Amino acid sequence: MEASPDVIVAIATAPVPSGIGVLRLSGHGLADFCQKLTHRSLPLPRLASLRYFYDCAGLAIDQGLLIYFSAPASFTGEEVIEFQTHGSPVVLHELQAHCLACGARLAEPGEFTLRAYLNNRLDLMQVEAVSDLIHAESRQAAISATRSLNGEFRLVVHEMINLLVDHRVFLESHFDFSDEDVPDYHHSSFVSSIQSMISRLEALMMGVQRGLLLRTGKKVVLIGVPNVGKSSLLNYLTEEDHALVTPIPGTTRDVIKGYWVLEGIPLHLVDTAGIRSTDDLVELAGIERTWKEASQADIALVVVDAAQGITADDRAILEKLPRDICKVLIINKIDLFSNFDPDMPNWFVDEVGISAFFCVSARTGKGISELKRGIMKSLKVPDADDVFMVSERYLALLTRARDALSASLSGEADEMVAEDLQVAQRALQRVVGREYASDDLLGDIFSRFCIGK
Repeated sequence: MEASPDVIVAIATAPVPSGIGVLRLSGHGLADFCQKLTHRSLPLPRLASLRYFYDCAGLAIDQGLLIYFSAPASFTGEEVIEFQTHGSPVVLHELQAHCLACGARLAEPGEFTLRAYLNNRLDLMQVEAVSDLIHAESRQAAISATRSLNGEFRLVVHEMINLLVDHRVFLESHFDFSDEDVPDYHHSSFVSSIQSMISRLEALMMGVQRGLLLRTGKKVVLIGVPNVGKSSLLNYLTEEDHALVTPIPGTTRDVIKGYWVLEGIPLHLVDTAGIRSTDDLVELAGIERTWKEASQADIALVVVDAAQGITADDRAILEKLPRDICKVLIINKIDLFSNFDPDMPNWFVDEVGISAFFCVSARTGKGISELKRGIMKSLKVPDADDVFMVSERYLALLTRARDALSASLSGEADEMVAEDLQVAQRALQRVVGREYASDDLLGDIFSRFCIGK
């Protein structure tokens, strides 16, 4: 695919009144656009110039800043002009209409980033990081996406590729050119280096796994019989009044969703209709949706009333939940009991498959801190120093490279070890989009050891 020669235009800011609005042009030959929209020539690159902006009728519609980026030193690799106006949607649309009248066309969704990729300003990993940064739902997600956008992830992978090339050069030169003046290859240093690379890969994989959690989050469903405090708990955790709370059983008849960020991990909370026997058609429909939401959830917070204890209905809910869902039992309303005993028999926990249980008060907040720590533990979030927001397919490639390196440590012949190293290298090359052919390896061998003089 080649970059289009068309000049494209788009409003880069949200279509609502604001302090500042941005209109962006990208393409080649933008001097004419600048002249027609500002009645002046292009300013020096990267120099903010105060201009009047004119509409199709030649009337000044706003005054703001114009910044020109010359090719290839721009986001797209083409000439780029940014019109920074007052954030009036009317002004921005009038200027956009003038650009269209001058021969530009509306940009397709994501086309500015696509052109950056086609013009080698961004690699595929960085393109995905742009999207991750735009859609980041927490501070940690934004930081991780920025690290990937800045190329930190790519740099780490490149370092490991270079190490693999070094090992392959020494190993293959040792058994292909044994009669030449090739330094001895020390097996002990090879093993130590490969083990170190495996550790680095596993640390990188943990960082990617945590990054995937930052991107997608987890779905958490609140489930239980009516009037146990599910809606109160939803409101307390999200710090918003999402759900109506009354002492009347069956108040919640449809799913109510809330958003909660726990230590950087976005959690999508779903409050559901209380499960009980009823002839009310509306309530029955709500209960049906409850089970549908539970079947799609990662974690089920099963809420029970401390006054009632674990009832037969509660137990039936626990047993009906999908086997692969993480079940966390929450005993609510403990503030109503001054001498509440939080102990629970281990046989009960094991029998119904509960991963943890907590005693809380959704009214006072007692026990919520312990619940939060328990949910984080249930999420099984990898403990990683370096977190990267990259696609899940990169995790599969890193896993393949790690497995190949592990196999190389048990290889009985140099040829088998060399093949494992090649598999690992190819996997990592797919991560960064870099090819390394057999001729490249031969070139490295000959250049490093002067084989054949």
